[in-house]
Amino acid sequence: MYSPRPPEAATNEEETTLFEGRPALLPSLGALLWAVLTLGLYALYRLWVIKGIEYKVTTRRIVVETGVLSKKMEQVDLYRIADYAVERPFGQRLMGTGNIALETLERAEKHLNLREIKTDVVALYEAIRQATEVDRKRRGVRLFE
Repeated sequence: MYSPRPPEAATNEEETTLFEGRPALLPSLGALLWAVLTLGLYALYRLWVIKGIEYKVTTRRIVVETGVLSKKMEQVDLYRIADYAVERPFGQRLMGTGNIALETLERAEKHLNLREIKTDVVALYEAIRQATEVDRKRRGVRLFE
């Protein structure tokens, strides 16, 4: 299991990777059950789906690349994140996966979801939250409600 690095390790000039990966092949008990019932066909479908999604979280931005044949890349700078949520449904908790939902200040992409990632999502959430504060201080940005 990958453990996220704290953002304090990065200097003001350095961008450090906190997490890089794809969604889990079988993220929940329901997915595992479907894979067993369909004799592995659902797992092949999931393999195709997850090969088309890649997440990269750094101390300055979050990049989500989607697509298998055609690619689409979305990027959100950390200082533009307004709210965070960790979602760990029971089936995902048993399989060691979880989701992080981010609300951003972007006009086009208001919501960004890191879904079904196999890592300690609470630690990754804390690392993103701390890195966001560090990036805001570095840029001199303040959020007003």
